[in-house]
Amino acid sequence: MKILISNDDGYLAPGIMALAEAMSSVAEITVVAPDSNRSGASNALTLDRPLSVQRASNGFYFVNGTPSDCVHIALTAIMKEKPDLIVSGINQGQNMGDDTLYSGTVAAATEGFLFGIPAIAFSQADKGWAHLDAAARVAKEMVVKGFAGLPSPFLLNVNIPNLPFSDIKGVRKSRLGKRHTSEPVIHMTDPHGRDIYWIGPPGAARDGGSGTDFYTVAHGFVSVTPLQIDLTNSRQLNELDLDFA
Repeated sequence: MKILISNDDGYLAPGIMALAEAMSSVAEITVVAPDSNRSGASNALTLDRPLSVQRASNGFYFVNGTPSDCVHIALTAIMKEKPDLIVSGINQGQNMGDDTLYSGTVAAATEGFLFGIPAIAFSQADKGWAHLDAAARVAKEMVVKGFAGLPSPFLLNVNIPNLPFSDIKGVRKSRLGKRHTSEPVIHMTDPHGRDIYWIGPPGAARDGGSGTDFYTVAHGFVSVTPLQIDLTNSRQLNELDLDFA
């Protein structure tokens, strides 16, 4: 099996190190990741400048671009053969509910999915890398077991509670929850007296009930959510009136 690994925390992040170690024991791996933290990059591609690719001493490739850039370059320029699977992460912090729209971790997996390759995004629920070894073990076991019941390609969003492996209660399929509106921006002044703003933290869960990814992880289970790319609102499409004079 050949696996392409990427992330949005950068090629030096503990999460991608742990994921690469876990995957290397079951597959031939190629790692292509951003040169720095690109969290929140979503599915952006860099089109206003050329991109450079360098290789670290551990064999990882790193790119001065977004997670989507990394996977795109890996598949079209670096790898000689198409991988069997793409895994992204392990992200520092959850990618649940509406957060998936902003996530560079999910975007890296999505880019592979758009190329027709099965892809999985792995995230830990909380920041800080606590019990990262358990998250890596979960990722490895999922890849080894596979998802034979799903049509290929598939796109899965996996969120793992920061718990010792023995305390993780199991794996549950979940739908995306919903958040409240994000907190207001944080207003500051730079040394020159100019107004600057930091994007505020995400809002609390608005829909975190049973069956959601929020609920699943909060109760000690690994959450697995199949994602799709079709953004068409089919109901509104049928109701859309374009009979203009």
